[in-house]
Amino acid sequence: MNGKLLIIGFGPGSADHMTKRAREAIEESDVIIGYKTYIELVRDLIAGKEIISTGMTEEVSRAQAAVKWAERGKTVAVISSGDAGLYGMAGLVYEVLIEKGWTKDSSIEVEVIPGVSAIHSCAALLGAPIMHDACTISLSDHLTPWELIEKRLEAAAAADFVIALYNPKSGRRTRQIAEAQRILLRHRAPTTPVGLVKSAYRERQHIVLTDLAHMLDHEIGMLTTVIIGNSTTFVHDGLMITPRGYQRKYQLTAAIQPLKPHERLRKEAEPWALDQTKPPKEMPGVLGSSEAAVFAENNQKDHSFTALATAVAKEAEPMPPASGLTQLSIPPANKAGQQPTAQPKRVKETAEDALAAFERRRTRKTTSVLLEAAVSPGVANKQFTPEQLIVIAEVAGTDGKITYTPDHYIQIERLTEDPDGLIARLKAVGLTVTPVGDVLTVKACDFCDGEKKDAIPYAEELARRLGGMALPKELKLGINGCGMACYGAVREDIGLVYRKGKFDLFLGGKTVGRNAHPGRLVAEGIPPEEMVAVVTDIIEQYKEHAYPNERFHKFFARVKQIGRFSHEEAKTAVMIEAPACGD
Repeated sequence: MNGKLLIIGFGPGSADHMTKRAREAIEESDVIIGYKTYIELVRDLIAGKEIISTGMTEEVSRAQAAVKWAERGKTVAVISSGDAGLYGMAGLVYEVLIEKGWTKDSSIEVEVIPGVSAIHSCAALLGAPIMHDACTISLSDHLTPWELIEKRLEAAAAADFVIALYNPKSGRRTRQIAEAQRILLRHRAPTTPVGLVKSAYRERQHIVLTDLAHMLDHEIGMLTTVIIGNSTTFVHDGLMITPRGYQRKYQLTAAIQPLKPHERLRKEAEPWALDQTKPPKEMPGVLGSSEAAVFAENNQKDHSFTALATAVAKEAEPMPPASGLTQLSIPPANKAGQQPTAQPKRVKETAEDALAAFERRRTRKTTSVLLEAAVSPGVANKQFTPEQLIVIAEVAGTDGKITYTPDHYIQIERLTEDPDGLIARLKAVGLTVTPVGDVLTVKACDFCDGEKKDAIPYAEELARRLGGMALPKELKLGINGCGMACYGAVREDIGLVYRKGKFDLFLGGKTVGRNAHPGRLVAEGIPPEEMVAVVTDIIEQYKEHAYPNERFHKFFARVKQIGRFSHEEAKTAVMIEAPACGD
């Protein structure tokens, strides 16, 4: 099946400013995926379609879901406000596709539909502030190091760009906009015009025209775009305008211009141009006859440096760009009759750069990662040994964190350069180690300290097969070893109760909230030899078809049918005899 991904930028949010192609793409799509707020902005266009909406920080799950639906042959619209290629979803969707081996020849077709970005929609409301060179900088440091954002602010301010600040402030990020103002004031006058536009072309649109010194006196939030003028920007009658530079050649009030059309592009009319301010020099990489002779003379001498640089470059290649490794460009050997393509010392300098880069790579510190793990003595075993507790404490270290949880495991968090080594230490003393987060957790009773042990092998098999599996949302699989169900497995997402040598199955429990409820009894008397396969099939369906961040009970209510188990026909109670033995 050939699926299609339509990555759509629908502009500021009003229907009037959505392109014709964006509207057509939404209409032809089977599935619409987007941030909750964006879904609401196009609600009138998506009636009757499959809709997947998620919250902030869920961009990766949205991209993954889009690819998954396209792989099933669906036409999927991934929507972003503004332009999808500017802080939108286009790049991320491509990244997810590439991780899966996608190419342009693959069965999934991709189309990016451009939209009006905030810098343009907000500029239109302010007047004409980006008539000259401008740039966009996001102040969000959730994904970009603040040090890098500071460098970009410094560079843009020093180069006199008009600057549009995206994501200037949020509930948690309050310092960044103040730091940006501080940096800009080092390069711009306090009276530099600044425009603040919130929710451009939406119902709550709000526009403020202020200056750099007083911009923080006004409300700024995530929905605000901040446009800072350059050294020539001025304000007239409530409009923010940046001249293009026509005054250098034209008289804007004259009916007859001093320069005639054929004179306007002559060199003498442009004394500020490159050719008039800097005499032309020989371009790097283009050698005259004398330089070519020198290159030929030194070619043999530099041959060893070329080999060294090539070897060192290959060794240094895994280094990430952020580490400062110089990108190596080794010129090919000079062939007879060809013009040399490098200056005489370039090969030697490249080799020296490579050696320096290799030394930085050799001496750099190993990157620490955050180890987060669920640790338990086993599915049925609820007792830690002193030795195990000592190892847990040693693994957590003095800077780590050990957290008790109600899910029958201890959670360990710590920064480490050797996560695999720490996990191996935990496993060496008999502890079970699984991931935390949006994964499957198997929870079981203690089977009356092992006295009612018939169901234990099945619980352990489920933990072995499914424990720690990555899912759209965290999921708890509860197991009770007898009909008393005293542990409360029936309240988990999926509950299993072992009774009379067989299993009863409960689906869709909700353990928290004012509307908490037990799962629905969907089957009684499942033979033990079938139970593992039945539960595995349920989990696989949830993993494959659930929306990102969708809890299991909501998934069950939405799809109505999981395998042979129906949501509508589910039982809500079961009559269990009260045997004398308590089982």
